[in-house]
Amino acid sequence: MNHGFFEKNSIALLVGILIVVAIGGLIEIAPLFMLQSTIEKVQGMRPYTPLELAGRDIYIREGCYNCHSQMIRSLRDEVERYGHYSLAAESMYDHPFQWGSKRTGPDLARVGGKYSDEWHVDHMRAPREVVPSTVMPGYPFLAERKLDYDNIDSHLTALQLAGVPYTDAMIKTARADLLAQIMPGSEEAKELLKRYPKAQVRKFDGSESTEPTELDAMIAYLQILGTLVDFATFDAAGPNLR
Repeated sequence: MNHGFFEKNSIALLVGILIVVAIGGLIEIAPLFMLQSTIEKVQGMRPYTPLELAGRDIYIREGCYNCHSQMIRSLRDEVERYGHYSLAAESMYDHPFQWGSKRTGPDLARVGGKYSDEWHVDHMRAPREVVPSTVMPGYPFLAERKLDYDNIDSHLTALQLAGVPYTDAMIKTARADLLAQIMPGSEEAKELLKRYPKAQVRKFDGSESTEPTELDAMIAYLQILGTLVDFATFDAAGPNLR
């Protein structure tokens, strides 16, 4: 093809570039409009319980994302240290997501169940008594502060508008569900588990108080991270399970 015409006419060259870029852009973008979702469907994923959601808010409030990421890359050293690489579906209900950009501390994408509640209580109270080399500050005040959950139903409503599949029933029972998660064996806890499978029900901070603390919420959130997907049956070759 003779390029002389375009090489001698800058306007024609510019128009030609715009046409080529437009065609390429349409080829790349147009198919996405035919997709209902670009996130694979993974069995087990659900929205956070009200208590877990409150804990996530505290996690963000205290800036934990500045030192801890929640995204395991698909590299051998990362997978061997932290577990299965992160899936997009695991962050589909996070607004905003907590992937992070640096790690002063370890990745927390699969921290759920790795340590006991007692370990987390001690770690939040006095980190260096548990991990001598850590530079993490202590958060002893979390155990002393009662959790403010008066607006938790409004929080669920806002997330529902953002696309998180909270039902009207979940929003209506949000405050009761939050309290139920620290009341093991209760009828309310049984109803909670129907709405939120795999929810962990117990007094996470180890105290005998019947009121939830900020530490209860924080530990409930940490203990659920990475536990919803069963990677023993997950097939990385496609969106379906074996």
